[in-house]
Amino acid sequence: MSSLIGKAGSVGLGKAVDVLDTLGSGMTNLNMSSTFVSGVTKKGNKIKILAFEVANTIVKGANLMQSLSKENITHLKESVLLSEGVQWLVSKDMDELLRIAAADKRDELKVFSREVVRFGNRCKDPQWHNLDRYFDKLESEFISEKPLKDDAENMMQQLMTLVQYTADLYHEMHALDRFEQDYRRKLQEENNSTASQKGDGLAIFKAELKNQNKHVKSLMKKSLWSWILEEVMEKLVDIVHFIHSEISDAFGNVDGNRPIKNNQKLGSAGLALHYANIISQIDTLVTRSSSIPPNTRDALYQGLPPNIKSALRPKLQSFQPIEDLSLHQIKAEMEKTLRWLVPIANNTTKAHHGFGWVGEWANTGCDVNRKATGQIETIKLETLHHADKEKVETHILELIVWLHYLISQSRSSTNNSKSPIKSPIRSPNQFQARKSSPPSLSVEDQQMLRDVNKRKLTPGISKSQEFDTAKTRLMKKHNRLSKSSSHSPTYESMKDHRPIHIRRPLSLPVIDFAIDKLKALDVIDRVDTVRSL
Repeated sequence: MSSLIGKAGSVGLGKAVDVLDTLGSGMTNLNMSSTFVSGVTKKGNKIKILAFEVANTIVKGANLMQSLSKENITHLKESVLLSEGVQWLVSKDMDELLRIAAADKRDELKVFSREVVRFGNRCKDPQWHNLDRYFDKLESEFISEKPLKDDAENMMQQLMTLVQYTADLYHEMHALDRFEQDYRRKLQEENNSTASQKGDGLAIFKAELKNQNKHVKSLMKKSLWSWILEEVMEKLVDIVHFIHSEISDAFGNVDGNRPIKNNQKLGSAGLALHYANIISQIDTLVTRSSSIPPNTRDALYQGLPPNIKSALRPKLQSFQPIEDLSLHQIKAEMEKTLRWLVPIANNTTKAHHGFGWVGEWANTGCDVNRKATGQIETIKLETLHHADKEKVETHILELIVWLHYLISQSRSSTNNSKSPIKSPIRSPNQFQARKSSPPSLSVEDQQMLRDVNKRKLTPGISKSQEFDTAKTRLMKKHNRLSKSSSHSPTYESMKDHRPIHIRRPLSLPVIDFAIDKLKALDVIDRVDTVRSL
């Protein structure tokens, strides 16, 4: 099905509205073999301010109709269901995937039809009340006659033309509000000024306000604002019936109501967005592996689900690459998973920014204008909604282990590059000795590690973040004592170090400064071990 709004644009918006005015409410109902009354609709009230909610619903119906087009169903079966993300995280059973896709489309139809029911109950004409009973009949009974595809598409095209005008009205009404505020402010300034200070400014503001008001009134006549609700309802009910038949045609004998396997899904568990954020964090850290702030890495580890936390320590202990890998090779290994997992995480995040409030469709303009470019709507199967929780956690755990290895190798290469003496040739034994010998900590770092166990921590930051604070204080003290004429730096330094050995509590852990600095930070922050929650 070609773009609905594109069709409207090719005819011309003004001409399309003229056609709608000619047709009016006399458009005959598509015969659905139902108990509905066909013929001329009774006149009711104009939609007015409800126009933005009605436009919101029409766009949802247009999106659903578009997703059921022949091209999109082919794309679903030949591309989406066979993609790596769906195969790895959801299922490799094609019948099960089709059942999930069919169930999703029926759920979308229920959301759309519920909104149509709500508008029907606001009509004056009682024939549009309690439409939920009629829509339930559609699901339970087989209806031989179906709406003609061309009729349904033309009807939606007309509605989308009205939606476009309604979107313009939404923006221009906000602009009118700004014009009114500017005019009132200018009027107040004129009233407070003397006669000699007054100019033509107020007249200009008044003319602009008058033109904007005229433009808004023109859009009201062309948009859903001036339509009768019963006139729109007749079309919406026909579209609900058409979409129902399209779902049956698209998925054939697939039973969308058949229970899906009982593996825990992230969507039903309410964890899809949280897991998507974790994946995005990992992807960000991979690109910044050479300069990762400690608090960023801590935030990732602290946000890990309990199952991953408990499995992380033994996984790290058993992890041993077959050979030493370069940073590029490690990233390439991670990219094998990230290349298909990150797009799914991004789709999940975008899916949570849908229709949050009336008028959002008009602000973004995506759902109306996107149809003209032929972009395909993202479906739930392309997000983490149906992803198996255990499968996703397995992939995240694997990425976390590789990330830990990447950061360690990145720090190690950075330290080696700073070494002033480099031997051009190393024997294998020398290489192994260098690799097993962790970088030693400076005297100042050792002092900070001792102090962090004695000092009262600053609320809101981790222990490792205290290092920079301690280091700054130590350097300031040294500089201050060195510049003083009444104190000996050597004597003061001895005074500062003497209490360390006297007052250190026996219960404090002894820190081995021969260990790797990164591991030392993990020890201080207590992220070297996994604690049960």
